[in-house]
Amino acid sequence: MNTKKIIDMKGKEPITMITAYDYPTARIASEAGIDIILVGDSLGNVILGYDSTIPVTMEDMLMHIKAVRRGAPDAFIVGDMPFLSYEISPEKAVENAGLMLKAGANAIKLEGGEPYAETIRRIINAGIPVMGHLGFTPQSVNLLGGHKVQGKTPESREKLLKDAKILEEVGCFSIVLELVVEQVAKEITENIKIPTIGIGAGRYCDGQVLVFHDVVGLTTMDLKFVKRYANTYEIMLNAVKSYKTEVKNKVFPSKDNIFE
Repeated sequence: MNTKKIIDMKGKEPITMITAYDYPTARIASEAGIDIILVGDSLGNVILGYDSTIPVTMEDMLMHIKAVRRGAPDAFIVGDMPFLSYEISPEKAVENAGLMLKAGANAIKLEGGEPYAETIRRIINAGIPVMGHLGFTPQSVNLLGGHKVQGKTPESREKLLKDAKILEEVGCFSIVLELVVEQVAKEITENIKIPTIGIGAGRYCDGQVLVFHDVVGLTTMDLKFVKRYANTYEIMLNAVKSYKTEVKNKVFPSKDNIFE
């Protein structure tokens, strides 16, 4: 998979993207044939236990990108640029994006529209593919006033459309649309030539992305835009409880688990 193939999928075949943060999740995503693996800064919530993505550092991201690449050596991997890794200056943004590619990413993703157009252009000119991200942008949660669906007002709709066209013009190969009214996401998808990948943005995007732990049921939150395909949390919990019970009752280790 490469950016050209991803762009060529627009309107022909839905793009599948899922997050992965470590060797085992990357290996599963790769073996499942997922088109794009996103090492998301959502690792702050899912892996590191923060209440937002804001505390995630470049060091965190680079470590997890390396682990994901080891688990999925042939996958197309996108690394999320964390908070303050690209906002300070275009030069710093290019440097940090380059570190992500050196760690094993094929491309980077960053949040925001028009204000970051020049930064995105500079990153792309350095030979680094960029995936955009519009709608609800988690790193701007304090400005947005919480996890709010975007595109509900005429002003919000116009801004999303304008920003999407700007991201296309500066050279992004795709755009994530997060928590966007379905009709607005459809309109954006129909008005740009690069793929849109939705998360909580309805049925008409060119692809979909979800957090790995939500898909397999390792998280316990109920979110409207998420579909849980398994209850891995309960399976793992029961396994650990069984282990505890067997140790307490001296069932484990058994004769099958010892060396003689």
